[in-house]
Amino acid sequence: METAIRTAIYIHAFFGGIGLLSGTLSLVTKKGGKVHIQSGKWFVIGMLVSSGLSLPIACMPGHHNPFLFLIGVFTIYMVLVGKRVLRFKRKTAQVSKLDWGITITMTLLSVLMILCGILNSFGNNVLFIFFGIISLMLCFQDFRFWRKPRRSKTGWLAQHIGKITGAYIASVTAFLVGGMKMQGLMVWILPSVIGNTFIIYYIIKVRGGFKKRKKVTS
Repeated sequence: METAIRTAIYIHAFFGGIGLLSGTLSLVTKKGGKVHIQSGKWFVIGMLVSSGLSLPIACMPGHHNPFLFLIGVFTIYMVLVGKRVLRFKRKTAQVSKLDWGITITMTLLSVLMILCGILNSFGNNVLFIFFGIISLMLCFQDFRFWRKPRRSKTGWLAQHIGKITGAYIASVTAFLVGGMKMQGLMVWILPSVIGNTFIIYYIIKVRGGFKKRKKVTS
């Protein structure tokens, strides 16, 4: 049993490393370019395999960790939605039951995370509430997008940036905590603060916010 657990952890770490490296490459290269697209594909593969394996690992004896289990689910949710919204580059794309199902499932889990934080069921109550609120806000964005996916021309791109970058933030956090063995509340929260600043900047940029401000000031 221990050998199987150790093997699963090695595979989890290997694909997590692939996701982290390819995600970094995708982040710093030209958006929409060949390198960005290819590295983005490997990021999705790495994150889905690594996060998928983290779910049973977090339930195994000696490795039981409810919070890391929920973070794994959170990462899978962001990668799936971030990947699926790319379909809406095409005008013929339609919202499916799977899209709604992913968001509804994550909404319920977000509420569960907040309740666990309030009730202090597993410890780390601040982290449960913090990540629960963030994921709940992301789900509300999903509901708004799924209802009217073509409310704006860049709506799908804003969704993609937010979700995929959010998944990258989770991979960095997991590396710092699990790989580097760093401890403390700020190790969990600081990557999210920095990453969400990046997300807000790029979403404003793709919506033409900075151009509009420049025109007003001139």
